[in-house]
Amino acid sequence: MAPASYQALADLVALVHLAVVVFVVGGLAVVWPGNRLGWRWVNGWGFRLAHLGAIVFVVGQSWLGQLCPLTLLEHWLRMQAGAQQSGAAGFIETWVHRLIFFQAPTWVFTVLYTVFALLVLGAWWVFPPQRRRG
Repeated sequence: MAPASYQALADLVALVHLAVVVFVVGGLAVVWPGNRLGWRWVNGWGFRLAHLGAIVFVVGQSWLGQLCPLTLLEHWLRMQAGAQQSGAAGFIETWVHRLIFFQAPTWVFTVLYTVFALLVLGAWWVFPPQRRRG
């Protein structure tokens, strides 16, 4: 495969990673006001299970000291594209990384992810998922 193809796939993985982050953070952000505004979909089992599963996966990876599989895949694709030689990040890589990657000790992320997961569980208690009726 040509280096440009690996680069394009790496950019796609970065965008998927951003979408996952937006889903996890935004998912909780819409549950609370969504319930106040009567948005029934925010309590749908599919949405809530996917949201809980995503944050549990993130917390599990963090507690195990593992990197996100999407980060690892993106890095591998960029290496296949020759990223080490060029040193110049493209538009998508630059901006997506600025949005989702921050410099801090690993334990800080573990604490943040764990607290966020507790907030998600709290939302399950305050606004339990409901099955759709007829």
